[in-house]
Amino acid sequence: MDDVRRAARVAAQERFDALAKPLGALGRLEDVGVFLAGAQGSCPPEPLDNVRAVVLAGDHGVTASGVAAYPPAVTLAMVNEIAAGRAGVSVLARQHDVALRVLDISVDAEAGSFADGVDAHKLGRGCPPIDTADALTGAQLDAALETGRRIVAEEAAEGAQLLIVGDLGIGNTTPSAALVGAELGLPATEVTGRGAGLDDGAYEAKTAVVQRIIDRAADAGNARERLRRIGSPDIAVGVGIMIAAADTGVPVLLDGNIATTEALYAEAIAPGTVEWLIAGHRSTEPALTLALKALGLEPLVDLGMRLGEGSGAVAALPLVRSSVLMLREMALLADVLG
Repeated sequence: MDDVRRAARVAAQERFDALAKPLGALGRLEDVGVFLAGAQGSCPPEPLDNVRAVVLAGDHGVTASGVAAYPPAVTLAMVNEIAAGRAGVSVLARQHDVALRVLDISVDAEAGSFADGVDAHKLGRGCPPIDTADALTGAQLDAALETGRRIVAEEAAEGAQLLIVGDLGIGNTTPSAALVGAELGLPATEVTGRGAGLDDGAYEAKTAVVQRIIDRAADAGNARERLRRIGSPDIAVGVGIMIAAADTGVPVLLDGNIATTEALYAEAIAPGTVEWLIAGHRSTEPALTLALKALGLEPLVDLGMRLGEGSGAVAALPLVRSSVLMLREMALLADVLG
C-alpha cells in the first residue's frame, strides 16, 4: 500500500472517530469507509456515482455428471434475460443505479447468438467436463486472464469507481467448490453446497464428483495450475478481472461464491489483490465462507441469497454508499458541542 492510500485510510478513521457519535458506533460501515478512502487516496472519498457490474456467463461440461438442478439451456436463456433487463440482477441494478453488462465468455452457443456486445469477449463454447479433463490449456488460461484485463480496462475507461463481478452458468458451483477445496486442502464434504437446490441424493452425487475433481488437482504445484486444470473459462476471466482491478486501482465489491473463489485465486496468483476487495454478502454455499475466511474478509450482509448474477453485491451496495456519505456529511462532535 502506498503512502497516499495509507494516509487516506488513517485520516478516514480519525474522521470517523471525530464524528458526532460514540467511538465505533457505525460498526462495519466505518471499515468500508476507511477502505474506500484508501482506494481513492482521499478523505473523505468521493460519492460512488459510477458503480459498474459485469456478469460473466459460461457453460460447464461437468453438468453431464448430474451436479446441477437445472439443464444447461438455462444459461443461454438467462443471458438473454439479463441483456433484456428482466433478470434479478437487472432489477437491482436499476434500483441502485448500477451500470450492468452481461458477457458471454463460454456459453454453449454460437457467437452472434445474443445482443450486440454480449459476446465481445467470447472465448469458446462451454468447458470440458473437469471431472475427466482439464478445463483449459496454458494458452487458453493466458487468454482468459488477458480477457479479464481488457474488461477492466473497458470499465475503467467508463470511469468505474467500484466494480462488481457477477456469474451466470448452470453447474458453476461445482468448479468453484473444487477450486476452493484444492486451494485450501479441504475435502469435498466441507466445500460442496446444494447449488440451485439439489435434493439429498443429488447432493451426495455432486459431492462425489467434486472429490474426483479435487483429486485430479492433487499434484498441481500452484494456484495457476489448479485453475487451469479444474477451473473454467468464465472463472479464469473473473480471476483476471480481480488481478487487473487491483493493478488499475479499481476496488471490487465481491458477490458470492463464484466471485469469492475468483478472489481467492487472484490473491494466490497475484498477492496483494485482496487489498482492493470488500465482500458484499454471504451465500449459502460452504465454499464461500471458507474462501472468505482464507482471504480475511467479512461480508456486509447475510441474507441467505444464492441467486448469483452479482445480485448479492448489488443488494449490499447501499451500505457501501452510506459509508461514504457518513464521512462526507455527518457532523463532527466538536461542532455539535460548539
